[in-house]
Amino acid sequence: MDYFDESYRKRPKYFPYIVIALVSAIFGSMFSLAIASKVFNPQTQNSPAGQNLTATLPQPSRGGEPSSYQVVNIAKEIGPAIVGIANFQPADAYGGSDLQEIGSGSGIIIDAVKGYILTNNHVVTGAKKLVVSLADGRNLDAKMIGADARTDLAILQISDTKRLTAAAIGDSNALQVGEPVVAIGNPGGQEFARSVTVGVVSALNRVLQLSGESSFNLIQTDAAINPGNSGGALVNWQGQVIGINSAKNQEPGFEGMGFAIPISDAWPVVKQLIATGHASHAGLLVTIDNRYNEEYAQAKGWPAGALVQDVSPNGPADKAGVQSGDIITAVNGKAVANYYDLTHELFKYKAGDTIKLVISRNGKQITTSVVLAELPAGE
Repeated sequence: MDYFDESYRKRPKYFPYIVIALVSAIFGSMFSLAIASKVFNPQTQNSPAGQNLTATLPQPSRGGEPSSYQVVNIAKEIGPAIVGIANFQPADAYGGSDLQEIGSGSGIIIDAVKGYILTNNHVVTGAKKLVVSLADGRNLDAKMIGADARTDLAILQISDTKRLTAAAIGDSNALQVGEPVVAIGNPGGQEFARSVTVGVVSALNRVLQLSGESSFNLIQTDAAINPGNSGGALVNWQGQVIGINSAKNQEPGFEGMGFAIPISDAWPVVKQLIATGHASHAGLLVTIDNRYNEEYAQAKGWPAGALVQDVSPNGPADKAGVQSGDIITAVNGKAVANYYDLTHELFKYKAGDTIKLVISRNGKQITTSVVLAELPAGE
């Protein structure tokens, strides 16, 4: 208090005039800026309360920093290309004529002229009838063009192609971790059709021990993916589909771990399904016991790998000397810990390619070369 009083007494007698001058200068500047904005920015003259509404709206950008306006644009562009898919099967175990909806998922229109729709195989497995729901409210019967359990991909077709919108297809090979993405699909069915969630690419090259998904290096995202989103689109900031939403981690305590099949890896399979109704894959023509896992192997003191249960006579593995009971531990120098690892590695090759297998047999390690054969369709 003493310091404040002493400093006040020492102020010069003309101090009030300085304060008045400063206040006048501040208000004068504010008034001048207001007048200048009216003169040089005519867009504000007819705006409520003199605000420049155009300047305050976030502007769309193709690439760059995320904005809510960008998500609005993506939803408008891609939303009409996302469909709901209902899977109808017999109501009783005896295959009666009465059908009921046993599950639903999502799909992506990839050809508006021919009515082709891309989805997951697990969305349409076992269906006796498939019904596609469009953004304009139409519900149309769809026919199966081709499905592939090994890659969990399927192609449907609808005959009524009026007013269809096809999604733009991007390049998933160009993705970077941290890049913003949008997921669009039908979680929970038609009631929540074309729900939009936003996230980032959390990681690349993830491998899941799931049938079909194990063939790919998957995209991991924290954009919310729920049951019913399967077969829907994961979209980049340019409004292009870069993934097919296929799985999520549902373990207790985990959140924001969804996975999508990269569109660039899936596209060769998509083209095969459209052209021939099935996809070609290279294989060893063996049966692998998928119950054999690392924990079981460790308990037995055996090596981790893919346990060969049966070998097709005169097949590529048989010709290379592979026997029932062998444990495949590596493919071309890449370690194999289980059935899913073997599937993942073989997906990289085509029929006619030669690979080297490392096999454990009765505690001994054997290396052999195998010329891969084309797997029979549907196996």
